[in-house]
Formats: sequence, structure tokens, C-alpha cells
Amino acid sequence: MAEQSVPASLEELKKLRKSPLKAVIEKRHKITGINKLALWITDHVGSMGFFLIIFGWTVIWLGWNICGPQALRFDPYPAFVLWLFISNMIQLFLMPLIMIGQNLQSQHADARAEADFEINKQAEREIETILQHLENQNQLILQILSKIEQKQG
Repeated sequence: MAEQSVPASLEELKKLRKSPLKAVIEKRHKITGINKLALWITDHVGSMGFFLIIFGWTVIWLGWNICGPQALRFDPYPAFVLWLFISNMIQLFLMPLIMIGQNLQSQHADARAEADFEINKQAEREIETILQHLENQNQLILQILSKIEQKQG
């Protein structure tokens, strides 16, 4: 019977274990304040709440400048030049901030994917070791059964 390699012990497997989540946590702590602001803006601008705020603001702005008292209208119909200027400025400022936030989120997702990959590799190593132990036990059981049969027969 061919000799098989001895499966790794539990202690050997524990020595091989690393904490892949540590890299994700370290990456999260390295984010600067301005990048945290970009992430916060990215998370909140892409929400339904932000959409409702902008929609409500637009309705109020246009409604006031169409239906408000003539003397108090600050951007009267049909011009709405100030509103167009402000909305364009909002877009110009939000676009790069959202892109920065998406880049940071992508980097974080990459770090998490790398951590998941490391965990999967560790699990694969441990499963292979368990299978080797089971094969080893199976061979020992077959040897014992063979000896019992030889003694009885």
C-alpha cells in the first residue's frame, strides 16, 4: 500500500491563518477627512431623500417665481436664470465629488474582495486537510477490518 503524506495538524493550520479583514480595516482608517466627505456626499446624493429635497426646492423656486407677489419675485418667469445657474453649479460640484466617492468605494470593494479571496483560500486549505484526515481514517479502518477478517478466516 502506497504511503500518503500525513495531513496537517490543527495547530499547523492555525499558524497559517491570517486575518484578511485587517487589511480592509486598515484601508478604512487611512481615508482622509476630505475623502470621507466625498463618500458621505456620494452616499447621500444618490438617495431618494436628496432627490425629494431637490425636487421640492425646484417646485418651491418655480412656484414662487411664477405665482408669488410680483414685487417679491426674485427670478421671474420666463427667465429663471438664477435657478439655471444654481442648478448648473450644483451639478458641477457634485459630479467630481460623486466620482471621487465612487472611486473610494471601488477601492474598498476591491479590498473586501481580496479579503474574501484570502478567506476562501484558507477554507480550501482546511477542507483539503479535513479530507486528507478522513481518507487517512478510512484507510486505517480498512486495515483494521482486513486484519479482523484475516484472524476470523
